[in-house]
Amino acid sequence: MIEIDGSTGEGGGQILRTSLALSMCTGQPFTLTRIRAGRSKPGLMRQHLTCVMAAAEVSGAEVQGAALNSQSLTFVPGKPRAGDYSFSVGTAGSCTLVLQTVWPALLFAEGPSRLLLKGGTHNPMAPPFHFLARSYVPLMRRLGADSELSLRRLGFYPAGGGEIVATISSANDTLHPFDLIDRGAAQDAYAECFAPALPSTIARRELDALGALLGWQGDQLRVGAARQHEGPGNALLATLAFEHLTEVFTQFGEKGLNAEKVAGDLALEVSTYQASTAALGEHLADQWALPLALAVWKRQRAASYTCTALTAHAKTNFEMIARFLPVRFSSTQIDSGWLVKLEPN
Repeated sequence: MIEIDGSTGEGGGQILRTSLALSMCTGQPFTLTRIRAGRSKPGLMRQHLTCVMAAAEVSGAEVQGAALNSQSLTFVPGKPRAGDYSFSVGTAGSCTLVLQTVWPALLFAEGPSRLLLKGGTHNPMAPPFHFLARSYVPLMRRLGADSELSLRRLGFYPAGGGEIVATISSANDTLHPFDLIDRGAAQDAYAECFAPALPSTIARRELDALGALLGWQGDQLRVGAARQHEGPGNALLATLAFEHLTEVFTQFGEKGLNAEKVAGDLALEVSTYQASTAALGEHLADQWALPLALAVWKRQRAASYTCTALTAHAKTNFEMIARFLPVRFSSTQIDSGWLVKLEPN
């Protein structure tokens, strides 16, 4: 039984999600205490509880402490099972985080799986759908883990109601680690604004302000295609496509935050990434660590990547991964950011 203190490092929900994912992948049970101790509202909130219940259903786990606001949890997994699943957060909580909790385990199931996920699709502090579809999925395919995502409905806070369909193929025999050191040649750069149920002028102002700051114009500034949705929302996205990867950056509008501020914050994020030559932005550097570590473990072969920054969130994730997998992380500061190496123990 692996014993984990949820107040470690960054102290947020990533500790829970990484523990659930790798417990299912490796068959190792764990006990987690002081869950989300680093947050203003500690314990399991609705989206975290949905992650627990989804993991339990996928792996036939025995669980103790799976209740709202619970600050301790014991999870004893069974073998991950392929199938058709439906998971609903029931609020605007992020359904993409639920997806990322069960995604690694379903790679080791004995067949393909289809998931319908309901909740928030574009949330602050969570990977938006477009980030997963454009940045994460292509890298997973290169890793040997074929997956497909489709967006049925947009879901923003506070209404939620978004829907994502994910198809995940078994990759137990196909995972292979690879190095991701440089971006390759630039191929495309564009911005989109999704602003359902809001005046069209909001999207136009954000795009025009972003274009002025980044020097983008014309077809590079796009109003997001209308989709079904459950209420108002506002997400401004910038997509940078390169030969070896695609990065997606997102800022969210909210009441009292003007369009120029949203655009300015996104322009700063994009400019910071463009000022470096490292491959991954700080969020993708965090998200990429777990699937790459699984491939390193399975194939007993080292891999590395470069990134613009290493956040406290990423460093905590590295620590949690090493609790479950016999791999070690090392990081070295380089001129353009950081070089992260993963090696089998």
